[in-house]
Amino acid sequence: MKTSTFLPLVLATGTIGGGQHAAVAQTTAALAHVSKQLSARCAGSAEPRLGALRPGRGAMLAGEHWKPEFLYPQPAKDIQGAVFTVQHGPHKSVWVNTIFDPVGGRMQYVSFIPETLVFTVDVRLSVLTPSTTKVEVTYVRTALDAAANEDVLALGKRDGENGLEWQKAIEDCLVAERKTGHE
Repeated sequence: MKTSTFLPLVLATGTIGGGQHAAVAQTTAALAHVSKQLSARCAGSAEPRLGALRPGRGAMLAGEHWKPEFLYPQPAKDIQGAVFTVQHGPHKSVWVNTIFDPVGGRMQYVSFIPETLVFTVDVRLSVLTPSTTKVEVTYVRTALDAAANEDVLALGKRDGENGLEWQKAIEDCLVAERKTGHE
């Protein structure tokens, strides 16, 4: 598990008219950057299954506040290249599915809240035994404005502590899928 790091901003240099060179120091604060990985072993099918983790079914994992509004495709469908938004209080995040491989047990999203933060969520499922699936989730978050640094650091801390929650939620989803016959 990686620890929190800060991504320093560089000084900008410029040229002033008449060929005079001047260095312009930008006194911008460092932006927070956090990467966290968590792993969970889940009782479940021998085949990696992403059904429980798809955006359309995310309320089972993320709770009632998770209500993606698909912009592409229409009608809404979980595919690589899908774009959707999610409202988080006063903020709306934009999500892009960059990898969607149900057979290989992997999906990845890039998400951002304009002028606030950008992050990736990478999910990998792998078979451990015929009745156990390993789930690995990696979050990488970067503030786009120093005002978001505390939020990025707090989210990173929470990301690292969510392993048991992910495990229980995924197992509950797998049980629900088996009962309803969904994949």
